[in-house]
Amino acid sequence: MPRKVNVIGVGMVPFAKPGKSEEYHVMARKAGEAALADAAIPFTDVQQAYAGYVYGDSTCGQRAIYQLGQTGIPVFNVNNNCSTGSSALMLGAQAIAGGMAECVIVVGFEQMEAGALQAKWTDRTNPLDKHANLMSEVQGFNSAPPAAQMFGGAGREYRWKYGAKRETFAKISAKARQHASKNPYALFKEVLSVEEIMASPEVFDPLTRYQCCPPTCGAAAAVLCSDEFAAKHNISKPVYIAAQAMTTDYPSSFEEKSMIKMVGYDMAKSPPPRRSTSRRASARRTSRSSSSTTASRRTSS
Repeated sequence: MPRKVNVIGVGMVPFAKPGKSEEYHVMARKAGEAALADAAIPFTDVQQAYAGYVYGDSTCGQRAIYQLGQTGIPVFNVNNNCSTGSSALMLGAQAIAGGMAECVIVVGFEQMEAGALQAKWTDRTNPLDKHANLMSEVQGFNSAPPAAQMFGGAGREYRWKYGAKRETFAKISAKARQHASKNPYALFKEVLSVEEIMASPEVFDPLTRYQCCPPTCGAAAAVLCSDEFAAKHNISKPVYIAAQAMTTDYPSSFEEKSMIKMVGYDMAKSPPPRRSTSRRASARRTSRSSSSTTASRRTSS
């Protein structure tokens, strides 16, 4: 049975616009040091490190972790687009749950460039070619940022299918701005009304400028450990990860010619029954998935 995975320390740095942040390894060091201080343990107690980032050369994780210490532990680099941070956390948690390590650190960082996201490797097949081809077939392709076209297209399809109003989508941004106004690490702290959000320039119906996420630089870190490690360090009733799972596309993402399905609707549901071709396959254990992470917090009185 998997062991319980505890989160005994977290850290973060303020997020900033491209060109306004410190370098990735500096941000990662500060986030990692904050997490270690929160856990009240030295880096020498950490047995493995997981570093998540998308925009950077290979082994940026090693360069970032070197700032915390060079103890010879393995450093695993993780690149998984929008789920990079949760993917790194999941791998670190699996190391604890499976008994491969007693304490690990997970660091996520990004030092992005200004402007819309662009492909870096144009001499080979783009990993999102299936998504781009479907989008072009279903709704065409224009000069708006591709990500806005993908998710905006899904929102527009939802609006047409269920009669949702543009204001409904704007309320999501207004809610996020309310939360950000209370977060000292957030990039945008200005509270905006639904009317202000809807009045901002349209990017791709139903999304306006204030509903789109700009390139952002920052870093965060978490220290994970087993119950035995927590007890040894006199950490009582720590936060623990109650559930975490991940998935990738099903055939419906592309076969049903739907922008809603293409951006991940079916991945957020319980997976459909798996069809096996043999008795052996039907007995094989398979993994469940979803792109969300939940944690249960236990607090002491």
